[in-house]
Amino acid sequence: MSSRLIGVGVGPGDPELVTVKGVNALRAADVVVVPVMAAADGTDGGERGRAEATVLHYVPGEKVVRVVFALNERSDRARREAAWDAAGERVAGLLRRHASVAFATIGDPNVYSTFTYLAQTVGELVPGTVVETVPGITAMQDLAARSGAVLTEGTEPLTLVPVTAGTTVLKEALNGPGTVVAYKFGRQAAEVAEALRDSGRLEGAVWGSALGLPEQSVQPAGELDGAPLPYLSTLIAPPRRDGGRGGKL
Repeated sequence: MSSRLIGVGVGPGDPELVTVKGVNALRAADVVVVPVMAAADGTDGGERGRAEATVLHYVPGEKVVRVVFALNERSDRARREAAWDAAGERVAGLLRRHASVAFATIGDPNVYSTFTYLAQTVGELVPGTVVETVPGITAMQDLAARSGAVLTEGTEPLTLVPVTAGTTVLKEALNGPGTVVAYKFGRQAAEVAEALRDSGRLEGAVWGSALGLPEQSVQPAGELDGAPLPYLSTLIAPPRRDGGRGGKL
């Protein structure tokens, strides 16, 4: 029988935001892989990530396998590729010994997830592997709930932008219609604040980080002072809504 690799979205950090289907998938898998950041020498840095912390609410530690990924490597392409190859080999080895391996990823496995690249690599190393995904609640949904921001109304579009692609992409989105959500903008908080002001989107915009965790922060974007924020910060910038109830239907 073919082995199964299941990408399970475990939400943005709050263990109560893992779906019932996600919990069942984690518990049914023979092994649960969690990604961890590499230290300077490429080995396990020892830090417990959000995915691992969430998973341990639902499965015993002996079932969890930490696999090093170059999650924080952006400048050295060769080092990043080597880390990806090593991670793929590790997970492929698990699939050769087990019928099912779950990979826990924060957010959703089909939205800017490490799982996408892993599945491609493992598919080449273990032909015939069946790849499945279990959707998870995203940071933008959690931030909207915690802040009271409405993501979309009527016919409004929703644009999701990773600021790691550069602030030019964000500026173009802010000058367009509908709500704009920015991921991973913490290190460029000053440029993001400037873009919000220039586009007239500062009022009503909100940002958050560490959602559902003790260090959670949810703040109006108008209070951004240019200081760097946590890397995994999320921004919601709604459009102006002047049409009253149902005005955009």
